Amino acid sequence: MHMKVRDVMTRDVASVNGTTPFRDVAEVLVNHRVSAVPVVDGDGHVIGVVSEADLLRKEESREQYYREAYRPSLLLRLRRRVSRPGAGDGGKAHAETAAQLMTAPAITVQPHTSVVSAARIMEERGVKRLPVVDDDGRLEGVVSRHDVLKVFVRTDDDIAGEIRREILDGALWTDTSDVQVSVQAGVVRLRGHMTCRSDAHILVRMTERVNGVIDVVDGLTWAKDDVPGDGVS
Repeated sequence: MHMKVRDVMTRDVASVNGTTPFRDVAEVLVNHRVSAVPVVDGDGHVIGVVSEADLLRKEESREQYYREAYRPSLLLRLRRRVSRPGAGDGGKAHAETAAQLMTAPAITVQPHTSVVSAARIMEERGVKRLPVVDDDGRLEGVVSRHDVLKVFVRTDDDIAGEIRREILDGALWTDTSDVQVSVQAGVVRLRGHMTCRSDAHILVRMTERVNGVIDVVDGLTWAKDDVPGDGVS
């Protein structure tokens, strides 16, 4: 039910090593149209990440990219720097390496991390991309915010099929033959009658956890209220 990072991550990713100079790192970001790139050692272990912000923070001559009331995008400014041979030659920013620029240690996830957990980490740490590493810390891929959004673009039929197959016919131990499932724009509506209120509650909670479900409308009824004490009839 819970989609993993390995299901959505990009496996063919660009990376740089610690000795990669500023200009080459910028070229990788521009050419691959990404906002950050992992830094790896000789054995493929992720030792840090260099982002657009890391590069631009080191700029010494930002005025050449700014005019009054005009602020080019970060990626555009990097493109300009890369496309201008000799621009900033001898300057500190041009001479620096990925190891000096990177943010370390890198914030990483593993392939078996849930997509929801990866999204939470991105939100909490304010990053757009996370390197995906194996148990030894070696780079296996990258998961981005765009990748995470894939769990919300499942078709309604796909969502309904999973609920019927994995929950109604699989995970629940009670009779669900009278339960109907319909999905529209990611909103699930559950209708029908169940024996116990607790089982109906479990069904709703499990349905809420299915990838791609935006909301659950609970239209279930039950014969036996086995969740006493909350004042709900």
